[in-house]
Amino acid sequence: MSTTTPDCGSSKHVASLEALVERDKDHDCKGYGAHNVCVRIEAVAQLPTRFGSFKIVGFSNNRDGKDHLALVHGDIMGQIDVPTRLHSECLTGDVMGSLRCDCREQLESALEKLAAGERGLLLYMRQEGRGIGLMNKLRAYALQEQGLDTVDANIALGFRDDEREYSVAAHMLSSLNVQSIQLLTNNPNKIAQLQQLGVNVSGRIEHVMKPNEINRHYLETKAARSGHLMTFMKMSPEAEQNDSVVVRPGSGTRT
Repeated sequence: MSTTTPDCGSSKHVASLEALVERDKDHDCKGYGAHNVCVRIEAVAQLPTRFGSFKIVGFSNNRDGKDHLALVHGDIMGQIDVPTRLHSECLTGDVMGSLRCDCREQLESALEKLAAGERGLLLYMRQEGRGIGLMNKLRAYALQEQGLDTVDANIALGFRDDEREYSVAAHMLSSLNVQSIQLLTNNPNKIAQLQQLGVNVSGRIEHVMKPNEINRHYLETKAARSGHLMTFMKMSPEAEQNDSVVVRPGSGTRT
């Protein structure tokens, strides 16, 4: 797969995260992806959380009009193999604690893991409902209650299984001067899209959550039909909660 990394002026090195705001105030580049997405860092602040201490970085962009976020733990600028989670917004899960998905568990587990290490990065992407938006996600829920699975519900609404696109995320990583990432994900397509956009994904960290009786079918569908690398069906309850496993792309080796 070919990769393309745009000549992006925001890759200029600076001394601190806070200095990125001044660096980016007039930033304008050719952009990433088919839509030439260009992002700017607009604000940086401390964000103490119950998971650990982070800095929160706010980004604007010329594509979707949404404010995407990065939560940064430790020194990530100029670093390789930065443990990184790309988390797509889920209002019903992240905020309301829905049991229909595993989004809140994935978010909280990622923040705990990242805060426990020397450095880590979480990109909070405003791509609700795998990119179809909140209202359409609720419509998809209604179709699932009539018997469709999560994939067929999206298709019935005129969407693909997954409408997410990662040009904004790729530029965010470049803006933060991250050289390579160890990606917390079960989704090979996410890795492939990032690599196509020029992101150096040096490894994958499994991020499988223990299913509940409500979301198990949803997770099984993601594994069977969307290609997610979900192995919880074969695990004992104890193994389901084990620490993550790092898988090097292309090697099949776990460490």
